[in-house]
Amino acid sequence: MSNKLELRLTGSGGQGLILGGVILAEAAIMEGKKAVQSQSYGPEARGGSSKAEVIISDEEIDFPKVLKTNLLLTLTQKSCNKYIGSLDSEGILLVDSSVIVPGTNRAERVVQIPILETANKVIGKLMVANIISIGAINGILHIASKKSLEAAVLNRVPKGTEDLNKRALETGYKLVENFNSLKKNCQLVG
Repeated sequence: MSNKLELRLTGSGGQGLILGGVILAEAAIMEGKKAVQSQSYGPEARGGSSKAEVIISDEEIDFPKVLKTNLLLTLTQKSCNKYIGSLDSEGILLVDSSVIVPGTNRAERVVQIPILETANKVIGKLMVANIISIGAINGILHIASKKSLEAAVLNRVPKGTEDLNKRALETGYKLVENFNSLKKNCQLVG
């Protein structure tokens, strides 16, 4: 039986979620897993909706689109409303604290953390919300080792921003470290 994980990262154009998806896929590949990443933008590009999808598996991936969302990251109300229906019944909703989660029977699978506020006020740069997000995702799902994820981040971020992005990644881990009981239930699903 193969282990497969399907992620959907959603928000608005300009939040760096496409890059976040690329980094997660690259980190998984560094760990010897198979990964594919795809993306789409709304017609408005910056400020419009954006979606990155990442599929990670121990075996070959025969279809590059997410069919069963195991983890949905959403940073905006619009993206939450649009994509929450795609979340698998056993999936995890990782959502920014500014978003009002529509009524759902998945309350125990909702991780709501202040990603955007933390990027802006703690780190001082809203542009690192994507890196905080992938730190949080990896803190919950353990897609790759911290070392591999950090290497993938440093391979992709602009020169001169390495320390800023390392801090953002570590901050993402810290935002979800209180969800230990949730972590135990969030293994790769087949």
